[in-house]
Amino acid sequence: MGEIISENEDTFDETHDRRSALTAATSLIMFGGLASGYGTFFAMAGRFLFPSGSNKAWMFVTDVQGIQPGQSIPFSSPTGVRVTITRKSESSPSNPTEESFFALSSVCPHLGCRVHWEAQNDRFFCPCHNGAFDQGGKAVSGPPAADGQNLPRYPLKIVEGALYIEMPYSSV
Repeated sequence: MGEIISENEDTFDETHDRRSALTAATSLIMFGGLASGYGTFFAMAGRFLFPSGSNKAWMFVTDVQGIQPGQSIPFSSPTGVRVTITRKSESSPSNPTEESFFALSSVCPHLGCRVHWEAQNDRFFCPCHNGAFDQGGKAVSGPPAADGQNLPRYPLKIVEGALYIEMPYSSV
C-alpha cells in the first residue's frame, strides 16, 4: 500500500508542477503585455507633451537659373504647405544670391484664398477681397492690412546652384 500512495504523490507533484509552470507562464505573458501597453502609452504621451525640436527640413526647389528675374513659381511641400517662390526683377541674371529670391505662403491669411505674384505691380495680390502684400509679405491694402495679417515667409538658401527652402514636415 505504500507504493500506491507514492504513485498518487508522484501524480500530484507532476500535476502541481505543470499547473505552477502554466500559471507562471500566463502571469509572465500578462505582465509583458501590460508593460508594453503602458510603455507605448507613456512614450506617445511623452512625444505629445514634450515634442522634440523643430520638424523642419531643407527641400530642393529648383536650379537657380530655373527662375528668371521677376518670375515666380509655385511650390508645395510634402505636407501640403503652398508657397510662391519669386525672384526679384532687379537680381543679377548671371550670379543670383539668396537675397535675389523670397518665398511666401501663397494662402491669404484673411480667408484662405490663393494669392499670386504681380510682377508689374511688384506685389502679391488676393483676388477674393483685393488684398495686397509687398515683397516681404506685409499686408499693404484690403482686409489683411486692416487686420494686420501678413503672409508667412520661408527661408531660402542656395547650395551649388540649387535653390532650397526650409519647410515643416511631419514624420511618419
